[in-house]
Amino acid sequence: MKRNIKLIIEYDGTNYSGWQKQKHSITIQQKIEEAIKSITKEDCEVIGSSRTDAGVHARGFVANFITESNIPPNKFKYAINSKLPKDIVIRNSEEVPLEFHSRFDSKGKKYIYTILNREEPPTIERNYVYHFPKKLDVDLMRQGSKFFIGEHEFDSFYKKSGSTVKSTLRNIYYCDVIKRDNLIEFIVIGNGFLYNMVRIMAGTLIEVGIGRIQPKDIQDILLAKDREKAGRSLPPQGLCLYEVLY
Repeated sequence: MKRNIKLIIEYDGTNYSGWQKQKHSITIQQKIEEAIKSITKEDCEVIGSSRTDAGVHARGFVANFITESNIPPNKFKYAINSKLPKDIVIRNSEEVPLEFHSRFDSKGKKYIYTILNREEPPTIERNYVYHFPKKLDVDLMRQGSKFFIGEHEFDSFYKKSGSTVKSTLRNIYYCDVIKRDNLIEFIVIGNGFLYNMVRIMAGTLIEVGIGRIQPKDIQDILLAKDREKAGRSLPPQGLCLYEVLY
């Protein structure tokens, strides 16, 4: 009998070319599918809730797969983890209705982009933060982040190369910037995100933080629908998918 198993996955994306399988690169999806095959002897496609890029991390990535295995749903996480490398872990496994689809059923996602704002570069955290040595005005960044909230066309905030999206309209439910000692966290929750969108939003807020543009300028950048008007796309290692909403 076919069963649909939902997984919650945590991974360090440093050594992988993102989530989605590729012909000549190692990916998260590939490793998990190999692990499942080794325990079920089935070729299962693992459907991911998102397509995180190379170097991007996740704490609450959601995926699902169809199986005819009789392994108890809550035991799948232990079995799969025994076959995975240490930088990928299944945090939870459960059976869900056959019609559940981790990507199409998602109502939104929560991302956090972390900036280390100090003169000295990181050592221990180097794969998990973006280092920016110049002082940033967090209050201005917070003000700027509020202009992202609501439904907008995000043409100025995504990398069009390799993208096949039909609409750039996205709804941002929550957006804020929080400082914790030398760490600055850009937190954003929305119904969906375009290619490199969060990294470009974070890069634009850095422009606000150093005074190159004003917080209200973000509203004009959104209306311009011009990628050249926004800030640069920050490196992937500072980005983490924290939660998928259903």
